Amino acid sequence: MIAASGAGPRGPAGEPRRGGRGPTMQIDDQIRAVAERVARSYQLDVFDVQHRRESHGWVVRIFLDRPVSDGQTLSAAKPDGGVTIEDCERVSRDVSAVLDVEDVIDHAYTLEVSSPGLDRPLRRADDYRRFAGRLAKVVVSEPVDHQTHLSGRLRGTEGDTVLLEGQGGRIHRIPMSAITRARLDVEF
Repeated sequence: MIAASGAGPRGPAGEPRRGGRGPTMQIDDQIRAVAERVARSYQLDVFDVQHRRESHGWVVRIFLDRPVSDGQTLSAAKPDGGVTIEDCERVSRDVSAVLDVEDVIDHAYTLEVSSPGLDRPLRRADDYRRFAGRLAKVVVSEPVDHQTHLSGRLRGTEGDTVLLEGQGGRIHRIPMSAITRARLDVEF
């Protein structure tokens, strides 16, 4: 994980100034917009952005992903092939500069840029298609085949339903609306 620190300029009497993007755009939206603009310039996607206060101060976390073309999957046989340390360094450097120049954040913060990791969360239908063939764990709000915690190999989607092959080759049909949490399972 690459980290850089930054702080927005201070106004009169040393008070922090608010970012100058206008009242309608929230600070988190501004951070995401900057991160997406920078990531696109390196042919990357922003998977997630977090801006929160933690015990040691404010942290901005940006999780990058490498896009795949329509219909392409990343099966168990093909490693993620995703984001490199160099990608994180470049995006960290550029996002830090833009956040400071555009005065987006009015307090000191630590910037962390990384990939979602091997056990990445699955959030969109595209994620379930992209990682077809990989092991995953899924938690649902309503039982599916009498289970609320399922694990198996992703087999893609059919409409708004995720297909997960469980033990013995049984296909669980999981409505996207019932999924509360899902992530890839690490294979060795």
